[in-house]
Amino acid sequence: MGLRDILTGRHEVKGPAPDRLFAISTAYVTLESEHQILPDGTAAVVFQALATSEFETTMHEMEEVVTATGGESGTQVSTEDDSYGYRWMVLRNAPGTPSVEDLAVGINAVSSSIETAGHGERLLCAVFAFSDARKRRVYFIYNYKRGYWYPFVPDPDKPQERSTERELQIKAQMSGELPMEPELERWFPLWGIPI
Repeated sequence: MGLRDILTGRHEVKGPAPDRLFAISTAYVTLESEHQILPDGTAAVVFQALATSEFETTMHEMEEVVTATGGESGTQVSTEDDSYGYRWMVLRNAPGTPSVEDLAVGINAVSSSIETAGHGERLLCAVFAFSDARKRRVYFIYNYKRGYWYPFVPDPDKPQERSTERELQIKAQMSGELPMEPELERWFPLWGIPI
């Protein structure tokens, strides 16, 4: 960035390092062995879809690529739109064989394709589903714009409420393994997660 860019306020914003997404592919070992938080074998990329044929073609091609590469592991791909106008591309491992590594590779392939097509600003987050020893859902959310992870634990007994205490406990346990979002006000809840 040059002096002219500084003075005119024009500069290119660097996105977060892509390797931060892959931190989940090693962190899950600690989640399992030390905290009894097990992967459910599902993950999703959340983005704002564009109503253009070019964008839809990119998405269709990505589904085919992820389905083909996930064929050996039995990973299935589906998409659905939520009531907020976001599209969820959901990846599911074959039943009984959760593979966080396979899911991370698939999620990265989808998000990289969206970025390569020039739509990186439309990426919202990646979500990986886990369950704790009490069978409560624990989601790990990766915010693409910030390059940080945070836990999201919906309260199973109170709709549209979260277990903040449990989320903070998980943050304390996993901050050495995952680059955690330091600003708690950016720990946005995602209601109605389809995984």
